[in-house]
Amino acid sequence: MLIKSTFKPAGWLRNGHLQTLYPALLRRQPVVPQVERERLITPDGDFLDIDHCGHTGPRVLMLHGLTGNSQSGYIKGLQIAFLQRGWCSTVMNFRGCSGQPNNKARSYHSGETEDIHFVYQTLRQRHPDTPCAAIGFSLGGNVLLKWLGEQGDKLTLTAAVAVSVPLLLNLCASKLDKGFSQLYRANLLAELKTYMHVKQRHLEQNGFADEAEKIRRLGDCSAIRSFWQYDDIVVAGLHGFADVHDYYRRSSSRQYLQHITVPTLVIQADDDPFMTPAVLPTAAELSPAVRLEITHGGGHVGFVGHQGLKPVYWLEQRIPAFLSGYF
Repeated sequence: MLIKSTFKPAGWLRNGHLQTLYPALLRRQPVVPQVERERLITPDGDFLDIDHCGHTGPRVLMLHGLTGNSQSGYIKGLQIAFLQRGWCSTVMNFRGCSGQPNNKARSYHSGETEDIHFVYQTLRQRHPDTPCAAIGFSLGGNVLLKWLGEQGDKLTLTAAVAVSVPLLLNLCASKLDKGFSQLYRANLLAELKTYMHVKQRHLEQNGFADEAEKIRRLGDCSAIRSFWQYDDIVVAGLHGFADVHDYYRRSSSRQYLQHITVPTLVIQADDDPFMTPAVLPTAAELSPAVRLEITHGGGHVGFVGHQGLKPVYWLEQRIPAFLSGYF
């Protein structure tokens, strides 16, 4: 179902790039109280660091975006909003994103859903009677929607929200090769290359020689200049895909929307610089459980409104309002 949005961009941020950059560069970082880190050992012998905030009330599982983590401003702002409503949250830091490299060459990517399912099962075993929702941003939103579609009616989630999702990975990768969007591409690729370099050194220095060799076999990644190259060499090379086309085909979440049974809100901006209008699904592609809200303005994980001259982070109002109808 397509629904009308109430979002109105701040008057001084009426451009998708400004909406994207303002919260990333100029927002004062929220301070979240009551955060406790826990390390989970994964079934394959690696680890995931998850950060809990709050102890009582409904729980929200949160997934960050590419090169993000539990310290990302959009994560912390929502955690505070949830605390104010008496809810608790758990942020899953993807492998290697918590501040310490993980112990496998295996990393995270847009189609990797084993880790979210492991964390979900862990939380449900501990809190079987607690209402639980899930939220994903950007890459984390793609992972969330793909997982929801894969699981169908097997989950006991109350609701879900996905924001600024690269629903068709091939189109999004190509969009980042054009115009001003190349700035985001350059920054993200630089962080990913550093991520892989630090991981390889960590594996070599801590006795994970076989895992380090898997990264060495990828060759020199310094010449990578696009996501098409990175995803072909690194993601496909480390995660069992035949090539980048196989990865994009199997991991894009748009094809899974029709299989989702959990009440789900998908929020996309019509000026997101990470994608084009062709990425957006039609109403016919949505299951009865999925609501698609396309905002006029908002950028990529931006959605900065205003109250007078004060910026207002609209997602911190919209997402709790949606979830409260199910909690």
